[in-house]
Amino acid sequence: MTNNDILRRLRYILNINNSNLAATFALGGLVATKEQIISWLAKDEDPEFVALLDIELAQFLNGLITSKRGMREGEQPVAESRLNNNLILRKLKIAFNLRDDDFLELLQLANFRLGRSELSAFFRKPDHSHYRQCQAQVLRNVLKGLQLKLRPGTSE
Repeated sequence: MTNNDILRRLRYILNINNSNLAATFALGGLVATKEQIISWLAKDEDPEFVALLDIELAQFLNGLITSKRGMREGEQPVAESRLNNNLILRKLKIAFNLRDDDFLELLQLANFRLGRSELSAFFRKPDHSHYRQCQAQVLRNVLKGLQLKLRPGTSE
């Protein structure tokens, strides 16, 4: 999944418009113009398409956490310059206040089977012996499960 795909899916799941997207980016420390947002949301083959950088998606996800959970006391989190599916999953976990059971429920809604130990491996530190890299299909199915839970009756 590309960063643009993730942004498009989250926009749909949250049912938010471009100005709310801009506000979420701002909460994460990025002032995004209407033109930037439109180019990030454009289809890949569209001439207006611009790839969303890792740091920009990280700023959006940090803004999402702030909008859902409130402003954190003290120093605000710095957006990562490099993202992977494990970090994205962790940020979604924080933003939507998800526990392991919630993740397993979301995956079940998306008809995707994953064990509790497999799931916990995604949240371990990379140098841990049981750490596992989160594959795109897992992230895709978590987002699909979120969509089915937050916007029942819709399909992609």
